[in-house]
Amino acid sequence: MSSRLMIFSILTSLSMISCKPTQDDLNNQPTETTYPVASVETRLGIMYFWLYDETPNHKKKFMELAEDGLYDQFTFNRVVRNFVIQGGCPDSVQYFENSPYLLEPEFVDSIKHVYGALGMGRDDNPEKRSNACQFYIVNKEAGLPGLDGDYMIFGQILRGTDVLEMLEAVKTDSNDKPLEDIPLKVRILQFTGEQMLDSFGFRVGG
Repeated sequence: MSSRLMIFSILTSLSMISCKPTQDDLNNQPTETTYPVASVETRLGIMYFWLYDETPNHKKKFMELAEDGLYDQFTFNRVVRNFVIQGGCPDSVQYFENSPYLLEPEFVDSIKHVYGALGMGRDDNPEKRSNACQFYIVNKEAGLPGLDGDYMIFGQILRGTDVLEMLEAVKTDSNDKPLEDIPLKVRILQFTGEQMLDSFGFRVGG
């Protein structure tokens, strides 16, 4: 090999080494922002919900309990047409007395009980504290404005209103409990802004 070719080969190798990214370079690369979406899966299909930043404690606790698998041990246990569909823990002292999941209210005037709103249940405690063990979905097209300021809304359906309609139509007993159990599987998924737009037609921040 001529000295000129040898020098060129050495310089090329050095260039390749210097251009190779280090692990620190890879770790420091900017990552695209993602947004959490709640997936509520049932035997009738899946519903997807946006979780409001304006209700941070309810959002955080719901995500924690979903990731811990707490909701997966429960069902949609109450279905009332033109009112709400309720999932999570039943309305019993066992789950409400001294519950470790109680949250102070975070009412926001602009967040209403509209159709498809995701709310958190509570008993009749005077502080209006939510019990994160239980959630409900508004299934009345006109909404439930009478519940605004009394019960917490912390999310809104993005996709799956057809599933909501099928849930509303299931047969129930005299206590509004479905005759056939509807098990839950709640997951928290992450979507980029572009994926939010493509999957749900929802533009983040606008």
